[in-house]
Amino acid sequence: MNRRLLLAALAFAASTAPALAHLGPAEHGSLMAGLTHPLSGLDHVLVMIAVGLWAAQIGGRSLWAVPAAFVGTMAFGFGLAMIGVQLPFVEPAILASMVALGLLVAMAVRLQAAACVALVGIFALFHGYAHGGELGASGALPFSAGFVIATALLHGAGIGLGLGIGRLSSGGQFSRLLGGLTAFAGLALIFN
Repeated sequence: MNRRLLLAALAFAASTAPALAHLGPAEHGSLMAGLTHPLSGLDHVLVMIAVGLWAAQIGGRSLWAVPAAFVGTMAFGFGLAMIGVQLPFVEPAILASMVALGLLVAMAVRLQAAACVALVGIFALFHGYAHGGELGASGALPFSAGFVIATALLHGAGIGLGLGIGRLSSGGQFSRLLGGLTAFAGLALIFN
């Protein structure tokens, strides 16, 4: 049963589109657009799952604090974009988040909860800003509600995957492999 879940998760991650996940401004503004947006690009899916995997590796308070910090700071970044605050290096920071979070999972880095929260918060700020920077003013609330829900669900999938494969005898190694693949995908997108 665990192998089927793992294969399904890998197939899902492999079936996503490349980093061009952002919809055109005319397509934004609905709850459904917000729900589907994080699922439409490899960068989004892998980062969100990596956050969940890392939280599962660390455990304890980080299991809920790390994903919650990501979602909250992402919403804050969205708000900054909506009010017109300029944030440089958005796309490079998003790609860097793939590499960094993938490496954190691959190396099974364990930091204090506050450090983990701060680190994912930095990356989340850029992810949220990217969502808001392309939306415009119409439909901001339903769209933001949708991508917040989808992001939380992807974090939950990462946590579930991390906890599920953690029970396998080689689960720790497999989580680390997934982290390495995430970092590699980030590097591939950077140099693509």
